[in-house]
Amino acid sequence: MPTEKKQFTKAAGIIGLFTLISRILGFVRDMVIAWFFGAGPLTDAFFVAFRLPNLFRRLFGEGSLTISFIPVFSRHISAHGKEAAFQMARSAVRMLSVILAAITLAGIIAAPAIVSVIAPGFTGTQFSMTVLLTRIMFPYIFFICIVALSMGILNALGHFAAPALAPVILNLSIIASVLFISPMLSEPVVGLAVGVVIGGILQLLLQLPFLVKNGFYFWRKANIYHPGLKSIGRLMLPSVFGAAVYQINILIGTLLASFLAAGSVSYLYYADRLVQFPLGLFAISMSVAILPSLSRQAAARDMKGLNDTFAYAIKLIFFITLPAMTGLIILRRPIVSLLFERGAFDPVSSALTADALLYFSIGLWAFSAVRIVVPTFYALQDTRTPVITGIVSVFANIILCLLLMGPLAHAGLALSASLSSMLNFILLILALNRKIGDPGWKKIIESVAKSVVCTAIMGICLQAFVFFHPAGANPAGLNHSRAASSGLSLMWMVCAGVAIGIFVYALAAYLLKSRELKDLIVMFKKG
Repeated sequence: MPTEKKQFTKAAGIIGLFTLISRILGFVRDMVIAWFFGAGPLTDAFFVAFRLPNLFRRLFGEGSLTISFIPVFSRHISAHGKEAAFQMARSAVRMLSVILAAITLAGIIAAPAIVSVIAPGFTGTQFSMTVLLTRIMFPYIFFICIVALSMGILNALGHFAAPALAPVILNLSIIASVLFISPMLSEPVVGLAVGVVIGGILQLLLQLPFLVKNGFYFWRKANIYHPGLKSIGRLMLPSVFGAAVYQINILIGTLLASFLAAGSVSYLYYADRLVQFPLGLFAISMSVAILPSLSRQAAARDMKGLNDTFAYAIKLIFFITLPAMTGLIILRRPIVSLLFERGAFDPVSSALTADALLYFSIGLWAFSAVRIVVPTFYALQDTRTPVITGIVSVFANIILCLLLMGPLAHAGLALSASLSSMLNFILLILALNRKIGDPGWKKIIESVAKSVVCTAIMGICLQAFVFFHPAGANPAGLNHSRAASSGLSLMWMVCAGVAIGIFVYALAAYLLKSRELKDLIVMFKKG
């Protein structure tokens, strides 16, 4: 395996391991929230208020700041040495801190207007609570953006563990806030917001020892402006939009869900969280890991190497996400019931969340593939193309939402996000093909075709297992009768279903001599 592929695979394995831990804790976090708060007006208020800081986390922590910073930082190391690059990075921290302080203050003051825009259907107490929660959580934006810059520095230097561990800290903080802060407050949901801010502070503190170990010190002298910041800003402004089309579409869905029945925002949130598990574990991990490799190859004008790296990543992402998509679709009801159906989260909430999960899952392959294609454009310093395709995708999503939310309610909003992401992927691929030529489409198509066949075999076996399982044979029981689907029965069904799916898919891939199976095993060994 060539050096860049080895580095990419090793980095993806490390990020994937810590992302797995984070996602598991994320499920624990959501289970605790569902148990304590259920799905209703107050949880809707929190999830809407959390959308904005969470959007910034995904935009900057998993998107534009690192995408725009890493290529410029890497070029400075190559051209001027590490200390000069560190000088630029310290200037970036100072400039970003000033900008973020102003944004945070403005956001706290303008919270009522912000809530009116992102949740126009909220009124009365629900509106007031959303405003309060938004104001409490807005400082999180300051901390998470500085964390994102720190992550970019560490990733460019080849350190991926601490940045990947940061979300674990946030999840632990929110869980602790529900258990220890919320019960002491007259409005328990406020404790969740406090936990988010504490989590942001702890995430930043986690990065500091590793930055120091790599020779970077925030407190050393630096100007507030550095010429390199102009290049970062030029890349960053369009990449904020181009790298986060999915998040923008989810935000639009949240906005429109505020006009639907109470709980609709929560159903979409919980379903999105389940889709985020494979998306974060594989697609986001691979997108973070691939950018430094693509940036180095682009800087060296090694187009053959860049094409090979892209082809390697896109084949691997389809190999992973197609069976994950199928598994989520077939096991959606028992998964939702097992994870969330307790306390205030009743069987009806499980059924409605499972509906949203079905339509989100349909687009998992597109959500994931876009995460590989977009960094390729940014490594080539092309920010224009992802913005153009992103704008088309967002407008398509708005039209689809308005058409589908009537007949399908909140599930129509999930389907719209999936369809618009498919459109975005198709447009990006067409544009990339014109830009870099043929990256090896014949081999890519052959690989994807094998993955489709393996997925079909797995899906048939998994559907048969669900059909003959006592709980699976009675879908209504999964949604409306706790007696028919006890916790142990659901746990057995989900665990056995996942095990059967993985075994059948791996066996089929082995028999079809799929190269991606070996690559995936190497990735986990490297992690």
